[in-house]
Amino acid sequence: MPRFATAEHVDRDTLLQFLRPRHKGVLVTTRSNGLPQMSPVTCGVDPEGRIVVSTYPQRAKTRNARRDPQVSICVLSDDWNGPYVQVDGHAQVLDMPEALEGLVEYFRCISGEHPDWDEYREAMARQNKSLLRIEIDRWGPVATGGFPPDLA
Repeated sequence: MPRFATAEHVDRDTLLQFLRPRHKGVLVTTRSNGLPQMSPVTCGVDPEGRIVVSTYPQRAKTRNARRDPQVSICVLSDDWNGPYVQVDGHAQVLDMPEALEGLVEYFRCISGEHPDWDEYREAMARQNKSLLRIEIDRWGPVATGGFPPDLA
C-alpha cells in the first residue's frame, strides 16, 4: 500500500504540542555571504513557547544568528519517515552568565530533571555555553513525505 504525503495546517497550540516531544532539527542561519548555513541540532520548547538550542559562542550558527536573527528550523520526528515542520522565527543569542538559567530550562524540556543541578550549572559555565532562543513567527504545515495525494 503506497504512503501518501500529508500537509496539515495547525494553530500555534497544536504546533507547540507537535514540537515538544521532538528534539531533532536542522537549523538554518544565514552566512555573511548570504548563503544558508545548516546545522543539525538538539532542540526543545521552553515554557514561553520558544524553540531553544544549546550551542557555543564560536559556532557558525551562533555568529550567524547574532548578525542576522532571522532563522528557520526543520523539526523532525525520530522516525525518518515521520511528520516534520518548518518553523521560521528570530533568534536571540544568550551567552554566559545570562544563558545559565535558560540552559537549565533547555535540559528540562528535553530530558527532565537533572540529578544535580549545581553540577549541571557548573558544567555549563565551565564550557562557556550559549543558548539560542527562537521566537516563532510563522510555520508551515506539519507534513509527511510520500506519493502526491492526487495519485491515490
